[in-house]
Amino acid sequence: MQDEQKPKQSQPGKRDSAPKETRLIVTEDTELMVFLLAKLPHKNRNNIKSILRDRQVWINDQAVTQFNHPLKANQEVVVRWTKLGPERKYPGLTIIFEDEHLIIINKNEGILSMATNKGSERTAYSILYDHVKRDNPSNKIFIIHRLDRETSGLMMFAKSERVQKLVQETWGPTTKERIYLAAIEGKLDPPNGTHISYLHESKALIVYSHKNPEHGQEAITHYETVKSNSSYSLLKVTLETGRKNQIRVHMQDLGHPIVGDRKYGASADPIGRLGLHAWSLSFVHPITGQRLRFETPVPRRFMALF
Repeated sequence: MQDEQKPKQSQPGKRDSAPKETRLIVTEDTELMVFLLAKLPHKNRNNIKSILRDRQVWINDQAVTQFNHPLKANQEVVVRWTKLGPERKYPGLTIIFEDEHLIIINKNEGILSMATNKGSERTAYSILYDHVKRDNPSNKIFIIHRLDRETSGLMMFAKSERVQKLVQETWGPTTKERIYLAAIEGKLDPPNGTHISYLHESKALIVYSHKNPEHGQEAITHYETVKSNSSYSLLKVTLETGRKNQIRVHMQDLGHPIVGDRKYGASADPIGRLGLHAWSLSFVHPITGQRLRFETPVPRRFMALF
């Protein structure tokens, strides 16, 4: 039985150095710890646990930390020899990925992405600003995209203006997956579909939806029902465009507003928060070219509805 192992090659004309990653192909169903012990004979069980803890093992473009993660034949396991380290938690957010170019966080509901005035309120931006300054006072942080205060989930920040521009300018082609979870009132019929309209924001900061393309920017939202009962539904929502309040306005258009969203038509607040969570994000790293994928747990209060 032969497993394919592909260390990353050094560049011609340069001295060989340790590979940045090792790629391993699974040939039969097994568990991750068993597989890694067999394929990395220079590592013992404690070494493997450390590699898993530091999120150096990636499967399907996502870091895996569970030693008993099931593997299927023909899957590829990538061991990255650069440590990411364990997740860093701060009040209001958790850093789930960080390298010299990017930071990915899981933001709690109730915290602003960035300050809207000169107040002293803590924001995701201010927390990360302090975080990077601890390592070097000259470090900076740049926001790439925002979430509403009451929306939780994945956000991306850059550590330089150059990387910020690279990501923003190539957002469409390099973002492979951007999925939200939305808890809505009632049940959609049909349960899956696509909604398209044109959005514009009023001076009162309310976003309106129109069918006429002359009245706003095109917004495309794909949705799929995951769970439902007589009162509520849980949707997987994929954005083809990223307009302000897009999902909230489109659910209102469909007659099934997001729970807790009084601004856009909700009649009930059964979970004490807005029922919107940025659940999954997959993109091509602007510097390394690696495809990365991140997924956060489903908020418990969402599942309590069902």
